[in-house]
Order: sequence, then C-alpha cells, then structure tokens
Amino acid sequence: MDKPALIHNLLLNLTDDLGHPALLWQFAVLVLSVGIGWVLSRAIRRRLPEAEGVVKLGLGSISRVVFPLAALLMVLIGKAVLRHWFGGHVNLLNIAVPLLGALALIRLAVYLLRHAFAPSGWLHTFERFITWTIWLGLTLHLTGFLPEILDVLDDLAFHLGKQRISVLMILAGGLSVLVTLLIALWLGRALEARLMRAETLDMNLRVVLTKVSRAVLILLAVLIALPAVGIDLTVLSVFGGALGVGLGFGLQKIASNYVSGFIILLDHSIHPGDILTVENRQGAVSRLTGRYMVLKSQDGTEAIIPNDTLITSTVINHSYSDRKMRIGLSVQVAYGTDVERVMGLMVEAARQHPRVLADPAPKAYLKDFADNGIDLELGMWINDPEEGQLNLKSDLNLAIWRIFRREGIEIPYPQREVRILNDAPPAS
Repeated sequence: MDKPALIHNLLLNLTDDLGHPALLWQFAVLVLSVGIGWVLSRAIRRRLPEAEGVVKLGLGSISRVVFPLAALLMVLIGKAVLRHWFGGHVNLLNIAVPLLGALALIRLAVYLLRHAFAPSGWLHTFERFITWTIWLGLTLHLTGFLPEILDVLDDLAFHLGKQRISVLMILAGGLSVLVTLLIALWLGRALEARLMRAETLDMNLRVVLTKVSRAVLILLAVLIALPAVGIDLTVLSVFGGALGVGLGFGLQKIASNYVSGFIILLDHSIHPGDILTVENRQGAVSRLTGRYMVLKSQDGTEAIIPNDTLITSTVINHSYSDRKMRIGLSVQVAYGTDVERVMGLMVEAARQHPRVLADPAPKAYLKDFADNGIDLELGMWINDPEEGQLNLKSDLNLAIWRIFRREGIEIPYPQREVRILNDAPPAS
C-alpha cells in the first residue's frame, strides 16, 4: 500500500474515533501530559542553580525544552498503554508526538541562536524563518507529501568529478552545516565568556584564545557536517582553489588585516583599554578583533581602524608600559606679580583635585617672559587617561580662577602702545 493511502486511512481512523471511547482516553492522556510537562517545567526552572558560562547555557537550554520533552514522554507512555487496551486507536496521539517534538526543536534552536549571536533585526527574522521551516516540514510529514518531495529533490542531481550531488544532498548538507555551526558558535560564546573571566591570563592572550577556539570550532563543525550527509571533503579543494585565487587578486588587504591582528594580539603592543593616538585621532581601545580595532574618543565617536594600519604606521600608546600621563596647564600672569606665590597657589589647587597624583607631585614652571605677561605652566600626572583631560583642565582652571580673584592676582590681556612719529603739520 502506498504512503498516501496510509495517510488517508489514518485520517479515516481518526474520524472513526469520534464515536469510540479511545478518543476520549487519548484526549485525556494529551491534556494530562501537557499538564505534567508544564508542572515539571516550572519546578525545574525554580530549582536550577545559579551558574555561569557553559553550565549556565546548558541549564538554560534544558529549561527551555523540559516542557515539550516531558509532555512528549508522557504522550509516548500513554500511547503505549492505550495501544495495549484499544489496539490501533491512537491516531490523535500519533499526531501529537511530532507536534511536541517540533515545539522542543524550535525552542532549542531559538535559545541557541540568541546565545550565539548578539541581538539584532536579522536574528529575529532568522528565528521566524527557522520556526516556519520546522512547522512546514512537520505539515508535509503529517500530510504524507514529504517523502515524495524528498524523492524529487534527490532525482535533481549532477556530478562534480566522481561525486554525485543532488539538490537533496545540498539542502541536507546546508542544514547539517547550519546545525553544527550553531552548536559551534554556542560553544564558542560560552568558551569566550569563560576565558574572559580568567584574570590570571593576559587580556591579549584571552582574545587570541577566543578567536582561535571559535575558528577551530567552526572548522570542526564543517568537517563533521559534510561527511555526515555523504559529501566528500575533497570537494572542498575547489573552494580552496577559489579562495587562493581570491587572495591573490583582491583579498590581500583582508588577509593582511587578519594577520596583523594576530601579530598585535601576540606581541602585546596594544591592549583593550589602552589610550592611543593613531593618525591624529586619540581615544581608548574599546574593542580589538582579528580584523580591526575600535578607538573610542572622548566625544563618544568610534573610529574603526584596520589592523594593517596599526602595523604600518606610527602609533602613540600613552599607556604602553605605564598608565601615568602628564598634563600641562598654561596660565599667564601680569608683570609685577609675585610669581613664586602664584606658582605655590597653582600647585595647591592641583593637589586638591582627586585625579591628580601625589607621586609624581604636581609642579609649576616659569615658561617664558611673553609680550603681555609671564607664562606659567602647571604640570601634573594622572593614572586614568581614559577619563579624559578636558574635564580635569576645566576643574583646575576654575579653581585657579577663583584663587586669583580672591588673592587679587591679575591675568593680563593683550595691550599695544601706538606712537605716531614725524607728525606732519596739517595742510593749509
């Protein structure tokens, strides 16, 4: 008997069960199974311990599928019992089994996606795509069209060397790669969280281990997924040749950025949080990836700088070996002012600020005898350059201004004396 006839008989049997006591028993088993699954899910979620990293992600994935899996287990048990009592009158439960399985698969897939990728618009679209794909596959399975569609896709094939490749194999390979990549990215995200908390390791080493482990997991996912669906790995030699040609013609810069990124991470020349000046742009390193570095300025703007630029150009690292930074503040006073007293007041104002270090101590200097007054400079050191300089200079300028007004110290303004020589008598 062909499959459409079997499906037709299943529907007829389900219709015939409307007058059979087995339908009520099946409905009762289904309701009881859903209730037990919901109670178990609530109880397990309340009892799950607090965890971090891989354990947290693993417990979270379990909590998401407890309800459908528990309900599915109870349905299978009830199905076995009712089959013993009523023979083959379990068609309602036959439909409930794949429905609960699909629900568990959707929940697990969405949970893994949300922990493998950062929240974004495309992620919600992809979640809906996966959900609709699973429900569509379930619908085709229940209606009996899925086997026929798979046969048609398997007949659409071509040969690549000695390897026969069908549309079904391509779709199965893509699905297998997608699933294994999702698992690999999930494990990579969990491993990254674990490594970033390892304070005994250098930050650059943590970043390198994170990038390498993620790349290895992705490579293993591809190497495992393709043979699982019968695709010979030698087919990848074609892709490898195309990649080599691409690197030779147009991807040198991209490859250079990635190589430069690993060099920077391994030689410890730049760390996340360092204060850099790159091409007249100063800021803190907020992110360091394999391809680029993000330099965040005090005004909130972020510059994405390719790693190749950091290798081939001069980079000023203000916190390479020491995070202390010297800041100079220029002040001008009028001639006739007690300069030594003013310098002492400036130093005292700097000592009162919480960001100014006591060692090295702030110090005032007489820089120059200018046209309009005497130029002084207040030099001080800080160890938190990521907090910015403008706010510190503003606080100290205000403090010095208040002191000068209180002590009657004059800040001169430009003055010019104009003399007219050889003044000719007015014309008659």
